[in-house]
Formats: sequence, C-alpha cells, structure tokens
Amino acid sequence: MNTGKNKVISLSQAIGRYVTKNCHISIGGFTISRNPMAAVHEIIRQKIKNLHIYAHSNGQGLDELIGAGCISKAEIAYAGNGRFAPTCICFKRHSIENKIMVEDYTNFQMALRFMAGAMGVPFLPTYSSLGTDIIKKWGFNPNLRKKDTKLASQKAIIMENPFARTDPGEKVVLVPAINPDVTIIHAQTADATGTTRMDGLTFCDVDQAKAARHTIVTCEKIAAPGELSQSPQNNQLPSFCVDAVVHLPFGAYPTACYGQYDYDVQFFNWYKKIAADQSKFDSFIKEYIMSTDHSQFIEKACGPGISQILADPETGYSNRTKKK
Repeated sequence: MNTGKNKVISLSQAIGRYVTKNCHISIGGFTISRNPMAAVHEIIRQKIKNLHIYAHSNGQGLDELIGAGCISKAEIAYAGNGRFAPTCICFKRHSIENKIMVEDYTNFQMALRFMAGAMGVPFLPTYSSLGTDIIKKWGFNPNLRKKDTKLASQKAIIMENPFARTDPGEKVVLVPAINPDVTIIHAQTADATGTTRMDGLTFCDVDQAKAARHTIVTCEKIAAPGELSQSPQNNQLPSFCVDAVVHLPFGAYPTACYGQYDYDVQFFNWYKKIAADQSKFDSFIKEYIMSTDHSQFIEKACGPGISQILADPETGYSNRTKKK
C-alpha cells in the first residue's frame, strides 16, 4: 500500500511497478463502459505475459489483452462487447483453441467473490448456480490449484445451510474470495492522494479495488486539493485504497466514460472485423498500440471524430452519434 500524499505517476511507471509477469490482475468496467483501456495498451506495450485475469463482465480491455497474448488464465462471468460482439472475439478464439484457461462463474458469483475479497473474508454463500454445471465444470484442475497458491483450492463448494429452520436439507454454494495482486480501474476524477470518484454506474469496480493488494486508478481529471472532500458522499474509494493515480483524459477510449464521452461506434464496427482474424489483429496491435503512446493512439484511432463522442452534459452520453 502506498501511503504517500502524492501518488500521481506516469502510466508507464504505474504499469511497470505494479503489473509483472505471472501476476494476478483485475480490470474494472463493464463490457464497453469504462474499461481502463490506456492501461491495457501499456501492459501490451511492455509485453507483460502470463497474466491471470479476473473480471466481472468485461469487454474490450479483456479482449485486447487476450488477443495480444498477455493472458494465460481468466476467471470471469461474461466477456462481450454488447451488440458489436456478444462474445468477445479474441476471447472466443483463444478459448476454443485452448490458448487460455477459463473458469466461469455467474455474474452474481463474481460480484460476491470480489465483495468477499474486499471484506477480508475467505468466501461468501449464495444460491446462485445451484442445479447447473457451473459447479461441476472447473477451468483449473486440482493439480494446478496445488501448484498455484494464489488459486482457490476449489472452484466452489456446496454445503447444507447450517442455519436452516424450515428446510433442514437446504443447500448453499460457497464461492472463494478474490484478492488480485493489482486492480486497474478508470474513473472520472481522482485527487493526488488517491481519493476516487466514479460518476454513473460503478459496476464491481469498488470491490475490485478494495480486494486488491495494489490499485491503479487512471482518471479523466485530477481534482484540486480538498475538492473531493466538499462532497465526500460522492466518492467511492478513499486514498488508502489506491497506490497510483495516472492522469489520462480519454483513458477509457474506445469504451465509454459516463459524463465524458460515449463509446466509439465506428471503432467497434471496425474492431470486430480485424479481431476475427489473428493476423489482422496482430497488425492492429503493431500499428495502433506498439507504435504509439496514449495520445497518439487516440489521434490515430479516432482523430477529429473525437468531438462526435463527447458527452452531452445533461444526459451523460453523446447525442451526435448514430449507434448502429
């Protein structure tokens, strides 16, 4: 935990310091909303491999990391880019070709697992997935679980409810806590100490950040000292939960950042075509990621079209783009 008063560092420093080969990472956002894309691209640039990723229902960030060969294992409820790719394209291909190992949970189970990690408890109970194959089908076998001490010893456990009164045989499912080495989220605002404010839906980002050993926050704006304390009820993360703050306007692009900009329809329509072919995807990574920094990527991928996705201040979304 970084307890310093000024945690603002560069993106390359944050990724180089906290994301290392073989580590377990978590990224925030939901499908095509508020993915920490600039951080994802920096992980790819630094060629950090063999990562184990946890995500609730992620999309573009997860897909690019998998397509670029950074991910070896994933624990996730859903991977998709909405109507552009109901199942993430690189994720699907690499799963089918056994290039990554995947262990799936329900959406609610993943939320509970991050919550357990944030609470500091080893597991939480639920009814979710009772009667389904999610309990039976493991992505990681017992031998692998023994070798990797960061993995839970079992995927899930069914047990009788010890507090049952009316139904003595009632069953519940225990799901293990997640405690990533590092969680990366993108927010609208943070201050230099790490206090963070997310506008709109927060998804599982808060618990993901609190569950992690280290947390990197990329943000659209760095708030002035004392600014976020004027309405503390609107903040989600206190400073002691955050290790690094990186000022990155458009840091979620091409995904949306509520109140700032919408997702880029043209980019996603283009991406689904190149992601369908690994050689085309590799060329995309080489030309658009490896040969650019963040600002250059924005200019190359969107250019003057960036004005079309800027959010309307009243709705929080762009009213200038046709979402087709």
